[in-house]
Amino acid sequence: MSSRYGEFPGARPRRLRTSPAMRRLVAENRLDPAELILPMFIREGIGAPVEISSMPGVVQHTRDTLRKAAVEAAEAGVGGLMLFGVPESKDAVGSAGTDPDGILQQGIRDVVAEVGDAVVVMSDLCLDENTDHGHCGVLDDQGRVDNDATLERYAEMARVQADAGVHVVGPSGMMDGQVGVIRDALDEIGRQDVAILAYTVKYASAFYGPFREAVNSSLRGDRKTYQQDPANFRESMRELALDLAEGADMVMVKPALPYLDVLRKVADTVDVPVAAYQISGEYAMVEAAAEKGWIDRDRAILETLTSIRRAGANMILTYWATEVAQRL
Repeated sequence: MSSRYGEFPGARPRRLRTSPAMRRLVAENRLDPAELILPMFIREGIGAPVEISSMPGVVQHTRDTLRKAAVEAAEAGVGGLMLFGVPESKDAVGSAGTDPDGILQQGIRDVVAEVGDAVVVMSDLCLDENTDHGHCGVLDDQGRVDNDATLERYAEMARVQADAGVHVVGPSGMMDGQVGVIRDALDEIGRQDVAILAYTVKYASAFYGPFREAVNSSLRGDRKTYQQDPANFRESMRELALDLAEGADMVMVKPALPYLDVLRKVADTVDVPVAAYQISGEYAMVEAAAEKGWIDRDRAILETLTSIRRAGANMILTYWATEVAQRL
């Protein structure tokens, strides 16, 4: 094909970008409210929601406001809710996490009763919110996280969360063997119906900071002995193979944006649903830059979520889930 600028191929890709209607028609990836999962925090001992300063628009809920926010999310078409509990008291073994009347279990029961038929209710299965040292497991006499002792605690957590009515448990502690132990614990009490969303690829990231405010973390030290090194990729594939062999129903990559390459490889490898968690630091960066007027907030939110979807995520955990679902 010739033009006044010389010869070039006849295809003109810009023809498919000429209008909003055309761009919508030929879009290769779309966001759908049903694919969004809203992380939610329920805190014990408060009479009103507590704002999280590093995450504008996100709060620690009371039981009443948790129910209301769950209804709002369900009415917007959000597909799932991931619940995190923030107890008043913590101890070395995270007793609140296995207390049938612990705040997370109360939240599960409340949300299932309110919207259980309309949305998938998920729960974080980890000890870090409940331990006075802030680690995801119990410690040995040298202060190291004891993998196998922690698995016993996870099994009990799985049982009490299932008894509370949860649909999906999300083991996030990155202990070796956690998926298999949790699957056995659920099956032993006849809860084969409870699914496991495995935090399969979870890096020791710098982007978790705001989340630690959200759960009133008391972490001392770091989690580099059990979360993955950001420099590594092969071990993600090894973790993936192990979780699938142990019975994971769904797998997750966390964080999302810094690890889109890993997400793409996971999505290309498996035949189970793949989730990605757009974590607190990712959320906080967009909100902070938008507050400064440096970026277009609404466009940036949709762009980041679309990039995660394009990289292969079937489900996205995001603190913007309800807002985006309403906009969509």
